[in-house]
Amino acid sequence: MNTSAVDEVTGLCQDLLRIDTTNTGDPRTTVGERVAAEYVAEKLADAGIESRLLESAPKRANLVARIPGADRSRGALLVHGHLDVVPADPREWSVDPFSGEVKDGYLWGRGAVDMKDFDAMVLAVVREWQRIGYTPPRDIVLAYTADEEAGMEYGSQWLVQNHAAEFEGCTEAIGEVGGYSYTVNDDLRLYLVQTAEKGLDWLRLHAHGRPGHGSFIHDDNAVTALAEAVAAVGRHRFPVVVTPTVRAFLEQISDALGIDLNPDDPELAIAKLGPIANLIGATIRNTANPTRLEAGYKDNVIPGRASATVDCRTLPGQAESFLAELREIIGPDVEIEHVHRQPAVETEFGGPLVEAMAAALRAEDPGARTVPYLMSGGTDAKAFSTLGIRCFGFAPLQLPPDLNFAALFHGIDERVPVEGLKFGVRVLDRLLRHS
Repeated sequence: MNTSAVDEVTGLCQDLLRIDTTNTGDPRTTVGERVAAEYVAEKLADAGIESRLLESAPKRANLVARIPGADRSRGALLVHGHLDVVPADPREWSVDPFSGEVKDGYLWGRGAVDMKDFDAMVLAVVREWQRIGYTPPRDIVLAYTADEEAGMEYGSQWLVQNHAAEFEGCTEAIGEVGGYSYTVNDDLRLYLVQTAEKGLDWLRLHAHGRPGHGSFIHDDNAVTALAEAVAAVGRHRFPVVVTPTVRAFLEQISDALGIDLNPDDPELAIAKLGPIANLIGATIRNTANPTRLEAGYKDNVIPGRASATVDCRTLPGQAESFLAELREIIGPDVEIEHVHRQPAVETEFGGPLVEAMAAALRAEDPGARTVPYLMSGGTDAKAFSTLGIRCFGFAPLQLPPDLNFAALFHGIDERVPVEGLKFGVRVLDRLLRHS
């Protein structure tokens, strides 16, 4: 008897979770994704699907495969997921973060929701297709990437810059983070589909002063100047801007919940959203959060330079006005260095693919209603969108009503419900068959 995608998805996800692909952001300590990419290649080959391993650096492997569709003239659909995970300290976890343990109805491990669950879902679906001889309606391009967690330099950005031909003909894409449920009541679950994400700008601020002995009176201290700039940035609240995606989200959720949510007063509206308020709250303004400080080399020496890293996230269309406002905050004498910069991404919540998402969810959950949202973080969509690909976050999961899903991303005791994983396979199979 053939094994179904639903039957094998948990095992595939366990295997992936047991492969340590920790990405520290430092090439000296990053484990690398090659072993996981080789595992995916082997599972695809077992099903008769050819793939290419593309290594951007030692052990930093990406995988790309193309499954021919019935109508090769149609635009292809890119289905992408990353293989790397953020670090996990076993001392903080209830289980070994790389054990892939099943406990209390959940599959536990670093990457369970970010995003080896989706990696396994995709793998399970296409393997079943090959076993039963199914041909999708259009080409499906699979991409399993490296380095999503640390700027994508060795992953999707590298693929786009060096192997763009692998994505020829792709017009739309699905990946993380979207398609998961938020329970309103027994008869209504909202499934948030990501149609936009904030831009990313990692900055370093450099203040310069006159070096000297720590015992002297000193009025040109780089550390003091930097501290004042960093404090000003950290305390500043950028103004509210309601983007088209956020406006559409508020309008649709207002209708779904049957409550008055004024999109022109989004803070009041978002406060009414309960558990998902934190998720949406960061999507109505630009943000700048200081994350690192560096200065000096000796306790009694005033350094001539002090630096700070600031993690900035900008709304679609706001990058330039954000930088102008930031310059006013820190003043003219602090230098701004762009370490890593990626644009915001936004697309419309409409079209046949969006309709197919809604239909696939309703077929498995009659209480499903899809709504668009803007993600405050970033994904590989930033790279793939530069090829003109319309990108969505859709990695479907039906979640228990009491699960704080957002807290699991990069969190302690990351886990995915086993039944939610199986639900995701069924929805993904329906979507890819009808998209």
